[in-house]
Amino acid sequence: MHPAEIRLKALFVSGLEGDADAYRLFLQELTRHLRGYLRRRIPQLHDDVEDLVQEILLAVHNARHTWRPEEPLTAWVHAIARYKLMDFFRSRARRESLNDPLDDHTDLFATPDDEPAQARRDIGKLLDQLPDKQRLPIVHVKLEGRSVVEAAQLTGLSESAVKVGIHRGLKALAARIRGAQ
Repeated sequence: MHPAEIRLKALFVSGLEGDADAYRLFLQELTRHLRGYLRRRIPQLHDDVEDLVQEILLAVHNARHTWRPEEPLTAWVHAIARYKLMDFFRSRARRESLNDPLDDHTDLFATPDDEPAQARRDIGKLLDQLPDKQRLPIVHVKLEGRSVVEAAQLTGLSESAVKVGIHRGLKALAARIRGAQ
């Protein structure tokens, strides 16, 4: 077990048991790890690192009741950090798309693109044919980009059941697609 896991877990557990000093130390040490994690992933956006660190710390604090003591703490924190980082990228992409120049009006009618909407409808129809224990893990993990841990929490399935559901569901979808061709 990694030394950071041992140290952070001990502080976190003590904090959950009411030791305010241990919880404060947990948040301080976690902050250092999160800064390093984020600076490696978004090196060109140093100004956003601190905001993201605060968002992740708040999410960890608000979701502390969902952590299971038999699970590694660092994996649980990583799932939260990854989810917040993906939210950040989505939000940033939306903001940046609003700044695209709109000068060339001829581009508007150049080529229609109905494919993505049609593909979404087709995928939705195929997924509707699957049982929930296969459909929901695929939706949460593959389409929404959530972790297996998050999907397990959302569906009430075990993590291994989520993985099996994804595997079997994708296999069933592939068979249906091959059969339709």
